[in-house]
Amino acid sequence: MSGVQVELTLQGIEGAARALGQLAETDLEDMAFKAGALLKSSTQERIASEKAAPDGTAWPAWSDSYARTRTSSQSLLVQGGDLREAAQNYTTGTTARVGNNLVYGAIHQMGGEIENAWGRGISVTIPARPYLGLSDADRDALEALVIDSLPEEFQ
Repeated sequence: MSGVQVELTLQGIEGAARALGQLAETDLEDMAFKAGALLKSSTQERIASEKAAPDGTAWPAWSDSYARTRTSSQSLLVQGGDLREAAQNYTTGTTARVGNNLVYGAIHQMGGEIENAWGRGISVTIPARPYLGLSDADRDALEALVIDSLPEEFQ
């Protein structure tokens, strides 16, 4: 897959849950899918509204020259909504991956140099604007998801 992704694997809980005999494999897979859905939603919100990395660091603003080419309906990482809408939950088994398959997804996440930008033979430096990852709020929501998935006597 082109693009970029973040991966979350439920580890540790599997053995404990099975030892307790309380959660079946399908329960763990469902928990992983819900975790992936939570992270997908968080990623989309980060792109649409928050304009900050998962650690809360604000994304760098556009360069002055690039900002002059933008309209009022455009904002950081949102031109037509493709990056936001391309966020996907790729969950298999107990592993949730959230990312996208857009060729330009990685350059926005990690930053870098683009050679021959827009086919004009110029180089452009794109600063990193991380949109994938776990924020403190994501960690809290994932913890709540796991706790809520446990049988009541273990909460």
